[in-house]
Amino acid sequence: MNPTTKLRLIKLLHTIIWVFFNFVIFYILYAVIINRIDFWLWLCYGLIVLEGIVLLLFKMYCPLTVWARKYSDSTRHNFDIYLPEWLAKYNKLIYTSIIGVSVGILIYRLIQ
Repeated sequence: MNPTTKLRLIKLLHTIIWVFFNFVIFYILYAVIINRIDFWLWLCYGLIVLEGIVLLLFKMYCPLTVWARKYSDSTRHNFDIYLPEWLAKYNKLIYTSIIGVSVGILIYRLIQ
């Protein structure tokens, strides 16, 4: 398999995982807004914590980004994922902010 094909497969996998985590993050936000504090909410928070640990272990890079670097010397933020450049650049900031808001709402719900 040539390097271009490998990079495309990594980008596809990375995008699929990104979509999955969008469902997780928006389920979290939905659940805390409607006050559905259940097993699924805690499971989703657990997935986010696990993702955070992985990012910490890889110096705030997704392991797929590290892997994709072997097949590209691009400096673009979206070289390793099928996202618009701006979204790839601000992805962590956007989704960390959403999780922060959801944690704030969760704390409010729990002490209410």
